[in-house]
Amino acid sequence: MPKLPNRLFLLLTSKTGERLKIPAVNVKELRNQSGAGVMDCRNALLETEGDMEKALQILKQKGFLEAQEKAKRATTEGVIEAYIHTGGRIGAMVEVNCETDFVARTDEFKELAHNLAMQVAAVSPRFISVDDAPTSDIEPTEASCLLLQPYIKDPAKTVQDIITETIARVGENIKVNRFARFELGKSG
Repeated sequence: MPKLPNRLFLLLTSKTGERLKIPAVNVKELRNQSGAGVMDCRNALLETEGDMEKALQILKQKGFLEAQEKAKRATTEGVIEAYIHTGGRIGAMVEVNCETDFVARTDEFKELAHNLAMQVAAVSPRFISVDDAPTSDIEPTEASCLLLQPYIKDPAKTVQDIITETIARVGENIKVNRFARFELGKSG
């Protein structure tokens, strides 16, 4: 993608009627950070009068709301991804589902599935979510539930946050259906 010059501005009119001069590189940067569309980034910057942090928060909130709406949709397509850690002593398989085979074939979806398999191999969760944990005296924790775990590539986010961000970018519901982790010398 060609580099945008710093002198290229978008002249926008805010809700109060004042004209705002927002650098086009800010729209591009916000798009890269959020994965949202150009118009969504433009509108968020317009709403926040050019404040990048506030605009990013608006886009994240919007993505979360869109993900909640999409959560009711059926996920019948997807991939099964395997990850074998260096040395071959630990491995994991994860089934990640989406709505269409078109999204299942995208690099972004495949990368998500691969990263989730790495997460399972590295952190060894027992359940997908709190809802999947059996009812017993033991309360499921963030360490035992995959979706609640800090994401290994960005501990400031949870695995659920990463899935929600991907849902917002690809426009389809995504669910982790099941996983298995294997470690040489350990059973069950």
